[in-house]
Amino acid sequence: MKSVGTILKELWQSMYLINRLALYEIKIKNNNNYLGPLWELITPAFFIAIYWFVFGYGIRDNEGVDGVPFLSWMMAGITIWFFVQPAVTQGSKAIYTKIRMVSKMSFPTSVIPAYVVVSKLYPHFVLLLIIIIFMQFSGYPVNMYYLQFPYFIFSMLILIIAVVLIFSTVTTVIRDAQMFIQSTIRVLLYLTPFLWVTEVLPDNIQSLMQLNPLYYLVEGYRAAFFGESWYFIEHWQYTLYFWSIVVVLFVIGSMLHMRFRRHFIDFL
Repeated sequence: MKSVGTILKELWQSMYLINRLALYEIKIKNNNNYLGPLWELITPAFFIAIYWFVFGYGIRDNEGVDGVPFLSWMMAGITIWFFVQPAVTQGSKAIYTKIRMVSKMSFPTSVIPAYVVVSKLYPHFVLLLIIIIFMQFSGYPVNMYYLQFPYFIFSMLILIIAVVLIFSTVTTVIRDAQMFIQSTIRVLLYLTPFLWVTEVLPDNIQSLMQLNPLYYLVEGYRAAFFGESWYFIEHWQYTLYFWSIVVVLFVIGSMLHMRFRRHFIDFL
């Protein structure tokens, strides 16, 4: 548990630095593009249109989900994917791609994957705001359940940082692991109910799907958008499960990171 305490202390003491590096990461990523940061919104908009056409019209024949138009239902959940996918894929290779650049700077290596993840949070905020505006014109105005968003955003951030702590260490030691991670992330898009409903599956399969912690976040976002419930309270057992998974992942990530951090430069 000493490793966990060390990582938590490093991240807490480096919060300002993490935020500054995250903003710098956004700036340099879009520095050579004419449209700059707008690509952070154009890309999700393009994929939302494709998913809506394929899954909404092609498969569901524009049928809604529990009385909610498919486009609104899909957008409420898919916004999480547009944070998770780049945060995990880029965060998992953050150490071995950036450690030479920051090796002469005096801050802990745990900051590197953390600031890459946080850099993906800013586009998520903007996309979330756009979807909230869209919902106002779709018959789903702001409601008191929106107060859940800070909780679910925080939960999502901690989960992904825990995952990336593991992956960024493993990919530095075993470079081929990056290919496995990228393939797994692609599969997660279809194993999480971003684009389809789980009610069509047998109960035992639905229970199996709920082992995926992203399922918890997606359902929480939808409960907030559509004013259904205080999801994390009404499903308190699921909340306990989610945080148990987060704690386990963070412990594993912290132990791996502390075990190999002194040797990162040797694997480059």
